[in-house]
Amino acid sequence: MTSNAKITLRKKPNKQGQYPLAIRITKNRQSNYMYIGHYIDLKYWDKKNKIVRKSHPNSVRLNNLLISKLVEVNKLLLELQSENNDISSSQIKKKINSSLENTCFFDVAKDYLDELEKDNKLSRLSSDKVRVRHVLNYTQSKQLTFQEINETFLKQFSSYLRNKTLSERSIINNLVVIRTLFNRAIKMQIVDRKLYPFGADKIRIKFPETNKVGLTIVEIQKIERLKTLSENEKHVRNVWLFSFYLAGIRIADVLKIRWSDIYDGRIRYKMNKNSKYLSLKLPDKISPILEYYLSGKQHDNDFIFPEMKKANFKDSKEVYAKTKSANWKFNKHLLHIANKAGINKKVTMHIARHSFGNIAGDRIPIQMLQKLYRHSSITTTMAYQANFISRETDKALDKVVNF
Repeated sequence: MTSNAKITLRKKPNKQGQYPLAIRITKNRQSNYMYIGHYIDLKYWDKKNKIVRKSHPNSVRLNNLLISKLVEVNKLLLELQSENNDISSSQIKKKINSSLENTCFFDVAKDYLDELEKDNKLSRLSSDKVRVRHVLNYTQSKQLTFQEINETFLKQFSSYLRNKTLSERSIINNLVVIRTLFNRAIKMQIVDRKLYPFGADKIRIKFPETNKVGLTIVEIQKIERLKTLSENEKHVRNVWLFSFYLAGIRIADVLKIRWSDIYDGRIRYKMNKNSKYLSLKLPDKISPILEYYLSGKQHDNDFIFPEMKKANFKDSKEVYAKTKSANWKFNKHLLHIANKAGINKKVTMHIARHSFGNIAGDRIPIQMLQKLYRHSSITTTMAYQANFISRETDKALDKVVNF
């Protein structure tokens, strides 16, 4: 009896309630399944046509992937049957998996990066592209297999990055990408789980502590009172202070705020990072900044700051590029502003967020800070704010040494 392969959705969901897409290999009424490493909600599965419904945001990509895998499996089935017609479905699966083991690291990496691009996760895409390139530069070969990525490989790769003067945090971020791709390869049955090189007794991924530095009240007052600024520097100061006055709104959000987002003495906007809505009272210090840009307002839907006025918001790549370019320009001007203010710290747009945390210290309840930062977990807020809480440790130190 001839064997066959069909696209299917398995009936057992994962912890998130999503169902795995797979290729079913059947011979003599015995079936085995090859998983492609992707899960979907049941509502997105077209049972009749055996495809992902168009209502799924990545339906085209997933259906193309399913078809390509089905073609690949059917091609191998024909080859195996011509060699041995008595081969069982489990033996067929084993041989197909054996052939998949030749799928290289960079094949999986390309699919991963393509997925980030289609999902408009452009910041992650920009960072992880560089990290995949680091692996390529290290190996000098596009044929790296997952079987080659063991503990020795990862240790030597880390040393290579260290010699390139990357920070420990950057090295860990590179390892995280490799771990992500290795997990995808396991789900796709490209590599056996027993070869997984990460874990407590293998390569441990532990992020080093970061030293977040914020400005003090005195330093911010120096920036507020500066008189000898160019027009460009005044604009950058306005954007920076706008962010700081509103609990450190991220630059990607600041530049997208429109006049229509401000009414009844409040600002209401949707955060770019996690799509959460935030409503804040406008501090009095915001008013002069708004007045500075009022002459450029033509419609309520205009952006307050000019950087995004000509951006095509249907093109997410263009919006990301404009945001990145503006952030680079702002940080360049902030160096000069800091010098004029006599501030020795490195002042960047993101430092506005750290400065708010630094001044808040332990004077504001952590639950309130979580709301201001719009963190999903209070644990995130506690870890973030731990960088700026020092009053109690300072008191304890004084009690010992001030004798």
